[in-house]
Amino acid sequence: MTTSPEIDLAADVADGARRMALSYFRRPLAVDDKADSSPVTVADREIEAYMRARIAETFPGHGIFGEEQDPERLEASEIWVVDPIDGTKSFVTGHPLFGNLMALLKGGRPVLGQIEMPALGERWQGAAGQPTLFNGAPCRTSSCTELSAALAYTTDPMLFEGDDLKVYDLLRRSVRLLRFGGDCYNYGLLASGHCDLVLEIGLQPYDYLPLVQVIEGAGGVITDWDGQPLGLDSRGDVLASATPELHGKMLDRLAQTRAAVPA
Repeated sequence: MTTSPEIDLAADVADGARRMALSYFRRPLAVDDKADSSPVTVADREIEAYMRARIAETFPGHGIFGEEQDPERLEASEIWVVDPIDGTKSFVTGHPLFGNLMALLKGGRPVLGQIEMPALGERWQGAAGQPTLFNGAPCRTSSCTELSAALAYTTDPMLFEGDDLKVYDLLRRSVRLLRFGGDCYNYGLLASGHCDLVLEIGLQPYDYLPLVQVIEGAGGVITDWDGQPLGLDSRGDVLASATPELHGKMLDRLAQTRAAVPA
């Protein structure tokens, strides 16, 4: 990967975030509930404060959009999107599949993405026009083109409610194998060719924007359920696939299933 000040910063920040996360991981920790009932800890707050401080110090004119603090300078042409701990439920229960996420948007489009897995020592980095790297070496999605052969993930089937239960049932019936859990880790597995499709519902920008260049730089496709590019204003219903063919077939089935739901 051709380096740049932005890529170097992302890697350096991930190193620091890893050390901070591991200093709290599997140790006694107070867990608070946010307004949406999702958990948050001092680790989430301190890591995001660290990430924001490093970005502001290096690129003071850039905007920042994160999970735990209010957005800053969203009128800027370059905006960083950060998630200090993606998978806080995993983190607070001692499960190692939690991540640290960063993205850089230019003109609203993700041009840099990073998935850092502190407890596993694994990192995916993607930058526009460059191959995605896994721990410094290029990685590639699988060549799967058929839904009936696809190995798929969704983090939590209980998030599909009401009419969206039909979408979950579609996913379950369409693929060869469906597994659960993982949060951002699933997208790293997809980028490295270990699974073929990930479908999620109701994600936030800090959940999905850091994934875009990781997936695209590995040869995959990631959009919303309508096939539209992901941005800060996306609904957050996300589909990522190993190949354009697989992605198109799942989008077609999603459209048919959602059209059949009464208005």
